[in-house]
Amino acid sequence: MTDGDDLVTRALETALERLQEPDFWWQVAVVGLAAVASWLVARLLVRAFGAGMEGRGGAAEVAASLARRATFLALLGLSCIAAAAVLRAFGLPFGFAQTVALLALALAFIRLLVGVLKRALQPGPLLSASEQLITWTAWLVVAMYLLGWTGPVAAALDGIRIPIGKGGVSLLDALEAVLTLFMFLLAGAWLGTIATRGLMASTNLSIGLRVGIAKFVRLLLLLLAGLLALNALGIDLAALTVFGGALGIGLGFGLQRIAANFVSGFILVGDRSIRQGDVITIGDRFGVVKELRARYMVVRDRDGVDTLIPNENVISAEVVNWSYSDRAVRLKLPIQISYKDNPREAMELLLRAATGHPRVLKEPPPASRVMAFEDSGILLELRFWIQDPEDGISNVRSDLHLAIWDLFHEAGITIPYPQRDIHIN
Repeated sequence: MTDGDDLVTRALETALERLQEPDFWWQVAVVGLAAVASWLVARLLVRAFGAGMEGRGGAAEVAASLARRATFLALLGLSCIAAAAVLRAFGLPFGFAQTVALLALALAFIRLLVGVLKRALQPGPLLSASEQLITWTAWLVVAMYLLGWTGPVAAALDGIRIPIGKGGVSLLDALEAVLTLFMFLLAGAWLGTIATRGLMASTNLSIGLRVGIAKFVRLLLLLLAGLLALNALGIDLAALTVFGGALGIGLGFGLQRIAANFVSGFILVGDRSIRQGDVITIGDRFGVVKELRARYMVVRDRDGVDTLIPNENVISAEVVNWSYSDRAVRLKLPIQISYKDNPREAMELLLRAATGHPRVLKEPPPASRVMAFEDSGILLELRFWIQDPEDGISNVRSDLHLAIWDLFHEAGITIPYPQRDIHIN
């Protein structure tokens, strides 16, 4: 029988002995009542505290969020401590209630700590999705320490061998390696967040350069943290040269597109051709650049849809940057009038419609031109400038079309439609 089997057998035997003791069920009943009371009180406190903090924003919302994480567990721990004191006063066993109190308070502290770290580090989606796994794993380790199970569990895990290499690796060593790597990466992510905040707060650098430097620093810190973790585990870093050669071959054969996207991302940030907040058109996509990531950029269109465009496509394709050198954009609005109408009067009405719109700039002023004498009428064109293309272009055109329609209708100017005369001899 292995150490792991012996530990499980002894734990089951102890649990069966406890279940046969009447005093244990008294403690279970008291702990159950404490849990129900704690849940009711926690619900009332969270509701009242949340109503008081609602709408305040900032630190108030953070405090309310953290309170929701640990209120019930903290109250359960305190009520179990009180229950253990009552049981001890009546000369009854109180060990189970005391154990539940320690475990509840430990879980409350861990949930608070994970919540604070999440807000401080602002981790990526992978760590955010693993929040519950991290919380319960940390609580399980603390619980084993509080219950005195650390030594037996460690001995059992050390006896389980994973068949890797010649001698194999114990499960305990594997878990220690994973935990060490995670802690070093967590420290690297925390330092990267501090560096990113400092860089983004700088006003001497452009936004594109700040984003590029911040991404490079974060990546460098994570890589350094990984190397330090491997060194702390006693792994010879010289052995990574083989892995580096394999990675180079992989980049040459199968990962060149991914590498090209990463390199293109740094090129975009470095040459400042496209910056966060720019209004661009790429292919049939028109929108605002919301984020510049290492592998792709996020473009949000007027429908609120985010499109993830690989950086390599942006580098190799033709991109219209509406706000590259100046956010002012000139738009053109063609319109026809009948040959029976006065084009000078129509041009004045076009200018009146443009100057009455709040988004049309006064400088440079709008202009109207006669473009051509077409088959069905005289082609006019209204030219005007706007300063905010990210708020949409079609909506400005629509507003001006409606205004021109109303002004033409009042003045008796008609908009012709295609006509064909057929002569029969």
